[in-house]
Amino acid sequence: MVMNQGHTSGYYSIFKLTLALVTILPLQGQDTTSNVIKNDTAIVYPGRPLIMSLVLPGRGQLYNKEPLWKVGLFAGVELGSLLSIYLANKNADELRREYQEFADENWNLYNWWSFTKNGPNTDAQWVNDRHYAEEDFKAMRDFSGTHHLTIHLSGDLVNIFNTELISSDSLDMLSNYIGSDDISLVRDRHFYENIGKYDQFVGGWSDAASDWYWEEKDVGDSIEIVIKTPKKQNFLDQRYTANQWLSFAKYSVTALMFNHVISGLDAVWSPQRKKQREKDETETEVSLIFNPYNTSGIGGISLSLYF
Repeated sequence: MVMNQGHTSGYYSIFKLTLALVTILPLQGQDTTSNVIKNDTAIVYPGRPLIMSLVLPGRGQLYNKEPLWKVGLFAGVELGSLLSIYLANKNADELRREYQEFADENWNLYNWWSFTKNGPNTDAQWVNDRHYAEEDFKAMRDFSGTHHLTIHLSGDLVNIFNTELISSDSLDMLSNYIGSDDISLVRDRHFYENIGKYDQFVGGWSDAASDWYWEEKDVGDSIEIVIKTPKKQNFLDQRYTANQWLSFAKYSVTALMFNHVISGLDAVWSPQRKKQREKDETETEVSLIFNPYNTSGIGGISLSLYF
């Protein structure tokens, strides 16, 4: 009878153990860090660091208590990009003023009119065995072309032509007034681009009558003839350098924008990755405690939590 009671007690202990295991084991598949997170007073809201980093890169990382090197990285890229933008635009602006002053001193309306009408000097009509009157050079012998300059009229010329602004295509009508103070060029961005880019304006350079020359330019499926002078080439080189600085400024702006976006995304992803690692590192272990004095040999249950 005693044996029966012992066996009953053992079976009852095993039943209780089985019930406990059925209750506990499913919990192992759940987020074992939930209790820890609930008790954690420092609750991180992902939207807040996102906005912080989008406004000021690195601020969201600081809010999330990320390593200082990460905060410094985003802040450093921000400062470096802003400094690059400032310096690149400053250099580009200085070079722009320089090449514009150079053009103002070496390109004028009278030179353009005279060269287009009369051609180069006698000893400069042939260049590399080719004559300036050939078909390939016709662009520099005509005021009208694919582009035009804007001429500003003042004084009596406004009444004569009934306008203040007139296209350079009509320069023939102004031939009697070319040297007048009532005629000036609108020297805007298009003016400086046109005199350096298009052959029809090459005659305006002060050295065109004596030093014009031509080059072949490969444009992929054909070869183009480009007409230049030493001063025009100098102008083009200066303008190219200025544009390179502008391109560098654009790249810096792109880096600045990406830094904001990447910092914002990192401010959201980093806490999530950290929580996932904590979840993966938390383990539970359930085992039986041996009791030699118990008929079934079971003395209880051991539950261990590793994190």
